[in-house]
Amino acid sequence: MLTTLLLSVAAALPQDAGDVTPAEDVRSWPWGGIESPIQPTGRSSAEVRRSPRFTPQPGRPISDSLRVPVKSLVAVRGQEDNHIMGVGLVTGLAGTGDTSDTAKQLVMNLLLTRNIHINIQDLNAKNVAIVRVEADLPAGLKPGRRLPVRVSAIGDAKSLEGGSLTFTELTDVSGEIVYATAAGPITVGGFRAEGNAATATRNHVTAGTLPDGGKVEREVETSIVSDHGYIYLDARMGQDTFGNTVRITEAINNLYPGAASSLLDGKTVRVVVPADLPEETHLAYLTSFLDQEIESENVARVLVDESSGLIVMGGDVRLRPGLVVHGNLTVTIAESPQVSQPGPFSNGTTEVVDRTDLQITEENNGPVLMPGAANLAEVAEVLNLLGTSPRDTISILQGMQRNGLLVAEIQRL
Repeated sequence: MLTTLLLSVAAALPQDAGDVTPAEDVRSWPWGGIESPIQPTGRSSAEVRRSPRFTPQPGRPISDSLRVPVKSLVAVRGQEDNHIMGVGLVTGLAGTGDTSDTAKQLVMNLLLTRNIHINIQDLNAKNVAIVRVEADLPAGLKPGRRLPVRVSAIGDAKSLEGGSLTFTELTDVSGEIVYATAAGPITVGGFRAEGNAATATRNHVTAGTLPDGGKVEREVETSIVSDHGYIYLDARMGQDTFGNTVRITEAINNLYPGAASSLLDGKTVRVVVPADLPEETHLAYLTSFLDQEIESENVARVLVDESSGLIVMGGDVRLRPGLVVHGNLTVTIAESPQVSQPGPFSNGTTEVVDRTDLQITEENNGPVLMPGAANLAEVAEVLNLLGTSPRDTISILQGMQRNGLLVAEIQRL
């Protein structure tokens, strides 16, 4: 009799095989029957929004000419920074270190240097992290001087906050010559707070710095004058134009007639050091022509980065008149598969039902007639007519370059 009653009640309950419910949402009736599962009503969605366009305010007129000192355009060969690196241990972490056996092995090796023997199974490496330690050593920096050091986690450490770097040797690429050592507390520009069900992180906490944590042990010997009695001035990145090389050569020759010449690569100026010039005055001789000012050449170059939407233009960028039509197609897809529970006593099976939310948005933009632009200010005005996002502007600039409307070189980061 009770079984017949339960079946009658179950048959009278509404059931929908297409509805979805979690398996655990099943309630019992007071008289022992089973109520049909409650079906969920929410669903996932996806949407792409565009923030309001920022319109820059007009500023002062742009100057086409700019006089800069030679030392801002070139670097003296032989004065380069040297990259050194090492692998070390960070201790004192609050349970945010590595969990691997490699960290335990390095801790055991560190203790062995102090004649302390311990079983690796007795070590807990969560307060220790393996890090890569690196620094840029300037040429000519004397032993005993301090230099900044950078550290970054190698293993699965969650944070280096509050840690201290153990004594670490920094070597050249061969790993044989020690040029500096590093040790001390690490500065992390952020924090990490973690609970059982939530985590808050600010900035990047698995990399940090030691502002004065490095000490030079060996000097990188160098000289501003080569073995053949020349000083080489190599153009800096972004300033390596033929015009700048010619102007630098002319400025030095106006000061010391016949002393400078441009090499065939067009990016280097070679300056002769007089044979009768005392060695202690070589630095003064170099400084005298590095302080000369020249009119720097503007570069017709556009630097773009598709990943971040960055666009940087040089002063000599020009535009020819043209017609541009550009539209965006935005497709958003949200998948939210759900589980369909059978009704009680229905002999049904649990099924996964696909739920898809698909939205397509297409912009209907009209053609834009762009006038020519003879200077950077006019180029900015023309691009503002398009009203596009930075990433769309990058695509437009690339198309204009291929069509000959953009008179500039495009370089990508």
